[in-house]
Amino acid sequence: MTPGGDHDHVPALRAEGVVKRFGPVTAVDDLRLEVPQGMFFGLLGPNGAGKTTLIRSIVGLTRPDGGAIEVLGIPAWGRGGPRTRRLIGYAPQEVALDRFVPVREALELHGRYFGMGRRDAAARAEEMLRTFDLEDKADSYANLLSGGMRRRLLLARALVHRPRLVILDEPTAGVDIELRHDLWDHIRGLHADGTTILLTTHYLEEAEALCERVAFMGGGRIVAEGAPHELRERFGAGGLEEVYLRVVGR
Repeated sequence: MTPGGDHDHVPALRAEGVVKRFGPVTAVDDLRLEVPQGMFFGLLGPNGAGKTTLIRSIVGLTRPDGGAIEVLGIPAWGRGGPRTRRLIGYAPQEVALDRFVPVREALELHGRYFGMGRRDAAARAEEMLRTFDLEDKADSYANLLSGGMRRRLLLARALVHRPRLVILDEPTAGVDIELRHDLWDHIRGLHADGTTILLTTHYLEEAEALCERVAFMGGGRIVAEGAPHELRERFGAGGLEEVYLRVVGR
């Protein structure tokens, strides 16, 4: 896309009237959301609010029952699906890593899966190993890594194919404070390079520190949205935690 062209005004992500039901339960209910290109956007809400279902619908793991999802103007389902998959880097909440493939090879295979040439995938894997301090673990297997190292590997894997939109579902869940701040630095650097980031987190201080704009989900819908300072002013709150308790708290 040409900088300054019309394509720059196409949102990185647009969801219009998205609905997803599981039997009698409506997990996502007529949801509308737009994330501009280059935005660091937080998606917040309690367990069961529909966040993960929405994300799985964006990345192609769960087919919505209604509505439309576009990634950089391309439909996420139907004929556009394969194209959008290459535009997205996804680090899921669950640490799902192949225990039978060494770390370096896992990164290379991920790049190849998303259409990279053999040499490019190998070079990019080495770059990710350096970036996330995994070089000395390159020949180890994921199941032998510490929890923090596995989190690093999930993020490295999500970035191998140079995605335009990176979706991070609870990326620092269960890690210690030092590693959390280390991952924050990596994520901030990624955003500084122009990558659009969609983050879900239960750590409200994380959203406050990182996100330019946040949306609160409740009952499968967006119930409040804005920049952190706008939301604090709107609800007369001292922080996002207080806003959270007012709009989606029990």
